[in-house]
Amino acid sequence: MTARDPVTSSLNLRHYWMPFTDNRRFKEKPRLVASARDMYFITTEGRRVLDGLATLWCVNAGHGRPRIIEAIRRQAGELDFAASFNLGHEGPFRLAERIAGLAPAGMRQVFFTNSGSEAVDTALKMALAYHRVRGEGTRTRFIGRERSYHGVNIGGTSVGGVGANRKAYAGALMPGVNHLRHTHLPENAFSKGQPAQGANLADELERVIALHDAANIAAVIVDPVAASAGVLIPPKGYLERLREICSRHGILLIFDEVITGWGRLGAPFAAQRLGIAPDLITFAKGVTSGTVPLGGVIARDEIYEAFAGGRGIEFFHGYTYSGHPLACAAGLATLEIYEEENLFGKALALEGYFESAIHALQGLPHVVDCRNLGLIGAVELEPRPGEPGARAYEVFEQCWERGVFVRPVGDALAFCPPLIAQPMHVDELVGTVADVLRSNPPS
Repeated sequence: MTARDPVTSSLNLRHYWMPFTDNRRFKEKPRLVASARDMYFITTEGRRVLDGLATLWCVNAGHGRPRIIEAIRRQAGELDFAASFNLGHEGPFRLAERIAGLAPAGMRQVFFTNSGSEAVDTALKMALAYHRVRGEGTRTRFIGRERSYHGVNIGGTSVGGVGANRKAYAGALMPGVNHLRHTHLPENAFSKGQPAQGANLADELERVIALHDAANIAAVIVDPVAASAGVLIPPKGYLERLREICSRHGILLIFDEVITGWGRLGAPFAAQRLGIAPDLITFAKGVTSGTVPLGGVIARDEIYEAFAGGRGIEFFHGYTYSGHPLACAAGLATLEIYEEENLFGKALALEGYFESAIHALQGLPHVVDCRNLGLIGAVELEPRPGEPGARAYEVFEQCWERGVFVRPVGDALAFCPPLIAQPMHVDELVGTVADVLRSNPPS
């Protein structure tokens, strides 16, 4: 807090309980943003800071896009809100049509939520209900993975595998959930793209199926890249093997693409980039480039059709704000930008440069791994004895002071720039991290 920052000096920070934040530490030295445009934040002190994480894996089209802003403004003036329970407006129908056109083949049914966390819980309920309407109501178990993040609702926390997110709620988590081993192997350190070792880890699913019987398992849920756990890249052949096992046993495969969707891997969804056909895909974040909360589930046609045989409510689930007019307007404008500016293609074209820049960090103090896929990457630092995560957090703070925003995830620093990034932005992002590690390496 300085005299140059009248906003912070006049702001009462006491009452806002910030999510996923060390509130005391933040409020002692707050980082406040006043505005943003394209690739940069402007802080309340007037400093420009490169957004190296698309803020929270979501601002794929960059900040302050006039088309999205105008679409939201226009929609608010025409129709501020209409619910989706036995009532409709054109927004969600138009957006669902656009999404179905971008989704993998055979996935043309879209159910809207307000966030990725809600999308995950919706997908879990959809899987349970699907098996029930088909006469397989014993399929109630779910299988997730260690170090996977599937949001913060009870269902998503239950199938997620981030220990710190689970421990406070252990007594309230869903029963009937197993977790496969994560895929982060030491022998794959410094792999470029998908690592070579680890496809065999998928075979653990066969052991879990043998233990519980396939007739009792509803779905397996995985995030194709476990980004929130530190950017864990799937080994070559791993996801293909999961798909084959699930298909053979009649188990649904859910791809949580809240982060990997909307061009992050150079395609609309990771499923297309990796050549895998899941049964359900969750999405959020980049669908509106972060401007208005919106999420959803894309279902294979046969899943929807299993519900559609009679009269009455087919699926007893939904949210007050499902298909909110402002969110749908933002989504439509965002998808238009992605298409007209070929941002998915530009992300794919930048991937090689991004990869080289990240792997140039190898050999710097405390760097024990660099990894990447698409425009997601991470550098992992050696843990400080007795202080897990401390080194990465200190580098994050120093990068912010030097004008670059990255995300500390445990002992890793995650990178996820907006899809409008150019090589000069990659240089600024990774170069700042390198300068911090060289000039003032955390001990």
